[in-house]
Amino acid sequence: MTLTKRHISLGDWPLSNGGVLRDARLTALQYGTLNARRDNLVLIPCYYGGSARGSAPLVGAGSPLADGDYCVVLFDLFGNGVAASPSNAHPSQRGHRFPMVTLEDNVAAQAAALDAWFGPVEIALATGWSMGGMQSYQWAIRYPEQVRRLLPVCATARCWPHNRVFLDGVRSALKADATFNGGDYSQPPQAGLRAFARVYAGWAYSQAFSRRELYRDLGFDSIEALLRFWEEDHLAQDANDLLAVLAAWEAAAPGDGDLAAALGTIRARTLVMPSRTDLYFTVEDARHEAALIPGATLEILDSDLGHAAGAPGRDPASTTAWFNAMARLLKAPS
Repeated sequence: MTLTKRHISLGDWPLSNGGVLRDARLTALQYGTLNARRDNLVLIPCYYGGSARGSAPLVGAGSPLADGDYCVVLFDLFGNGVAASPSNAHPSQRGHRFPMVTLEDNVAAQAAALDAWFGPVEIALATGWSMGGMQSYQWAIRYPEQVRRLLPVCATARCWPHNRVFLDGVRSALKADATFNGGDYSQPPQAGLRAFARVYAGWAYSQAFSRRELYRDLGFDSIEALLRFWEEDHLAQDANDLLAVLAAWEAAAPGDGDLAAALGTIRARTLVMPSRTDLYFTVEDARHEAALIPGATLEILDSDLGHAAGAPGRDPASTTAWFNAMARLLKAPS
C-alpha cells in the first residue's frame, strides 16, 4: 500500500466566525488515482487526536478500497499538529492565540484542496470515524450535489448536550494544571495532559469493556496499563492543539440550530453506523439524526468497545462491518 503525501498552502484562509487563519496549510494522504469519469473519489477526514495516517487501515487488507479502484484522500484536521495548528501556526497565531476554526472551515478548505489537486470531482463516498464522521456529514450538507454516498461511523452531525458534558470534563481536567497558564505555557502541562487522558479513557470505552476485561484483547494486562498508555499518548500531544480541535467538535451545529433543515438537504445515499455502547455519540442521537436525512438507514455496531469500536483497525469485527457497509454503498446506485 503506497500513500502519497499531499499538501496545500491556502494563504490567509477566511474563517466562518470572522477573521482568518494565517498561512493556512492543509495536509492529506492519497491512495489510488482518479479515473477518467472523475467519479471514484473517496473522502476520509481525520478523527480527534489522530492524523490522516491513523485512517490508513481503511484502505488496508479486506477493505473495498484496497484494490486501487478508488482514489482515496485521507485528510488531516486543522489543529491536529500536522495541518496548521496552535503548535505550528504563524507566530501571531501560535499557542493560545490560535483562532476558532470550525468543522465548516475544515470542510471548505478540504474542498479547495480537492479542486486544486483534481479539478471538479464527484465524491463517491464520504466516510469517517468520530470527528471524521462529523466532517463527512458537513460535506454532505454543504455539497449535496457532489457527495453521492455518506457513511458516518460513531459520529453525529451535531455535538449533542451530553457530548458537550464529556468535552467540558476533559477540558477542565487539562486546564486545572497551573502550568497550563491559560494556554500560555512555557513547558507542557504534563499533569493536565495526564488527567485529560484518564478522564477521556473513561468515556472512550463502555462499562462492559471494563467488566469483561476487554482491554486484554488490546494487549493490556490491566486497566492501569491501559490508562498509562493513554497518558503517554497524550503527553506526546500539544495541549493547545487538543483544545483547538475540541472547540471545533463542541461547536458543531449544522444549520445554525435548524438541524432538521440542514440534514434535510442531504442527497447522498446514507448509512449511519453508531456503536451500541458509545457513551457520547449515542445510538439515540444517531437514530434521531438519521430520521431527518431523506432515505437514510441505520446499522448498529454490536460491540462492547464503546466509542473505540469504530477506530480504524482497532476492533476486527467492527472494522469488517465498516468494510461491508462501504462495499454495499459503493455498489448501490447513488
